[in-house]
Amino acid sequence: MKKIFYHFIMMTLVLLFTASGSFAGGGISASAYKAGDVVEITGKIAPGQDLYLAIAQAEMFAPQDTNGAFEIKRLKKDAKKVGFAQDTKIPPLYYMITNVPEKFGKVDKKRFGGPSVLMKKGQGIYSTTMFYLKKKFNDVDAVARTMMGPIKSDEQWNFLRYANESGYGINTIVKESNRTGKVVIFSKTVIGDQSSGNYWDKGTSVKLDKATGEFTASFNSFRHTPPNTKFDVYVNNAKIGEYTIEKNGYWLSKAYRYMNPLWIVIGAILVGTYFSMIGAAGGMLMAAFQVLVVNTMGPVGINAANVLKPSNIALTLFSPLGSFWRYAKIEKRVAWPVGLSFGAGIFIGSIWLGKYVSAILPMKAYKEWLAVLVVIMGVKTLMEMTPKAMNKRKSIKAMTQKFNKEVAAAKAEGRSAEMGSIEPVKSGLTDYRFKFWGEEFRINPLLFAFLGIFIGIVSRSFGIGGGFLLVPAMTTLAGLPMYVAVPISLIGTCFSSIGSFIGYLMAGYLPDTTLAIAIIIGGFAGGMLGSRAQKMFSEMTLKVVLAVTLFFLFFRFFKIEIWI
Repeated sequence: MKKIFYHFIMMTLVLLFTASGSFAGGGISASAYKAGDVVEITGKIAPGQDLYLAIAQAEMFAPQDTNGAFEIKRLKKDAKKVGFAQDTKIPPLYYMITNVPEKFGKVDKKRFGGPSVLMKKGQGIYSTTMFYLKKKFNDVDAVARTMMGPIKSDEQWNFLRYANESGYGINTIVKESNRTGKVVIFSKTVIGDQSSGNYWDKGTSVKLDKATGEFTASFNSFRHTPPNTKFDVYVNNAKIGEYTIEKNGYWLSKAYRYMNPLWIVIGAILVGTYFSMIGAAGGMLMAAFQVLVVNTMGPVGINAANVLKPSNIALTLFSPLGSFWRYAKIEKRVAWPVGLSFGAGIFIGSIWLGKYVSAILPMKAYKEWLAVLVVIMGVKTLMEMTPKAMNKRKSIKAMTQKFNKEVAAAKAEGRSAEMGSIEPVKSGLTDYRFKFWGEEFRINPLLFAFLGIFIGIVSRSFGIGGGFLLVPAMTTLAGLPMYVAVPISLIGTCFSSIGSFIGYLMAGYLPDTTLAIAIIIGGFAGGMLGSRAQKMFSEMTLKVVLAVTLFFLFFRFFKIEIWI
């Protein structure tokens, strides 16, 4: 009887040992690391077992934890489709490091880029690979399913897939991504040894001796892990300890990134200078700078766009102020009736109507239809430079000839070129006329007030100033020269920026303070530089620059800019 009881006890211990994936010796190489450091874990599991090393952020997140007005609505809607609840909790940063990643999912092709409105699901210009998690929790290998640390249910698995594989989840919850070029593909979840050649395994080492059970695993911690973030470590579902990721640089609390603010100031100076010269694309280029260089995200539970946009508005508001004094007071080349009518329409569109339109139209399709409009304006801008078009617009041609003559004379005499000033001829709600360099121009302020409403809607939706639509509209529809269109555009962008910013404040979204201050400093300095630099370029050159910018935006909107 005693012998039978002894064998029963031994068998039970063996089963428990195998089921829990016992761990012995070694451990975590340190109790704290700086963000971006290599984390190493060593030890010994039962011989013959596979290694399942779960690294899970200690502080979990559930959809109900967010206080973002737009995120609350979106996560409720997506929860019903994907299959998770408002109280379903997952670690925002979670990694399964293993020698058998195939038990959790598979490597498959991913197509992306190009106009989704014209392509079927799964199509795209580019092709790469990504690691797809299995669709259902029960599809995961039975043993592997018990080795995932805090991930234990169907709903958690569904939420994990959503957070790591959908663009909205990556930009709202996990904040870490794998990219091809500059395009986000998916986020890290299941990772194997870098010998696989997969781009998501780079920097990870998994060494396991199955005969003895001894292992060594190391990986690069996420460079932008928030300061003092604690992680729990599970080896084959047995918690073996924890470690903390500490600060590594200047932390932008809402942008959720480490970056020296000086680089942001420099970027804002460059963008602000460009913006003040052509009166367009400042907000869009600053958004591109935030996405591609700063990689602005947001606190867990807040979508990156709702931090990027309010911060971005700092440039479209303060860069014009840096150049406007010179345009308005010193050079006197601001057509006030047009600028104010534009501004009123833009203010209405940005603070009021914009939030309704952006809620109705899917953002992906909205961007792509906007791309069509942008490229049409780019083509139209290039067409304006042809001899035939210039002959039809005699006033601009005559003004350009006079200005070029003045530039040549200024260079010969070693002085700055005189830009000319606005001379009002007639003021009216629907008929405003003025002279510039002796040539008369006519415009309908009321018409441009309605156009401003549309541009304001676009500005609110994207967190930009709208100059990339303002300037082409004035040069193509109103036939104004660039030297007049740019100052008017800056009035419009000021109004749109104020309206958009108030709209975001009313919705409860604040910019990252450090990011916004750096953009304000750089944007204001860039604005002063741009207003002085504009006189160095001819009308033709400014239009070429504008056209190139519009085509850049076309590629950006259609996500065919893998090379940038």
